[in-house]
Amino acid sequence: IIHICLLQVNDPFSIVEVNARMNLDIVIKKLRIFHYKHRRMPSYQEMCKIFGFSSKRSGFLLGEKLIKLGIAEKNSKGRLRLNRSLLPIPVLGTIRAGHPTDAEEQVIDEVTFDDYLVDRPEDSYLLKVSGDSMKDAGIFEDDVVVVDKKAKPRVGDIVVASIDNEFTLKYLQNENGKMCLVPANPKYHTIYPKDNLTIEGVVISSMRKYR
Repeated sequence: IIHICLLQVNDPFSIVEVNARMNLDIVIKKLRIFHYKHRRMPSYQEMCKIFGFSSKRSGFLLGEKLIKLGIAEKNSKGRLRLNRSLLPIPVLGTIRAGHPTDAEEQVIDEVTFDDYLVDRPEDSYLLKVSGDSMKDAGIFEDDVVVVDKKAKPRVGDIVVASIDNEFTLKYLQNENGKMCLVPANPKYHTIYPKDNLTIEGVVISSMRKYR
């Protein structure tokens, strides 16, 4: 856990150091919610409102810390924006996975990975996959799945489940009125709960690096 220490300004004439320890995950979560709604980073004044600061100076110090951590950067006018590596990537068109077609490059849209992979950033988290029980669903070892912890699970969803106090990634199915977890690999067996089955989240997308 990384903590951010801020200086709190209580009035224009004095700066008082306070114990303003903030979990970085919470900071990023709130910034992502704001960016998702407004398509931009908050101003220093808006940061004060978001984080409950009494001084714009504290918002400025938080902004400087985000820059040092590589989360944000300043544009030519000194305003905060997302780091360039997090900016939208152009969508140049579609490509057939069947017969080849003539190539034509044309920007048809721009997306960020948050927009494309995550519907509700504030309710989502990532998990790295271990094992091959979901390979026939296109999820392989070392892939990263995006999990929505508040999505309502439905039969047929790929879910993160706690079954008899052990966690696993499987299809959620209903067999003869009994909920169970089904792998996407024939060498594994369907898992039926002995005591309890809790769905911790629904997988909404997955990612893989090839190089």
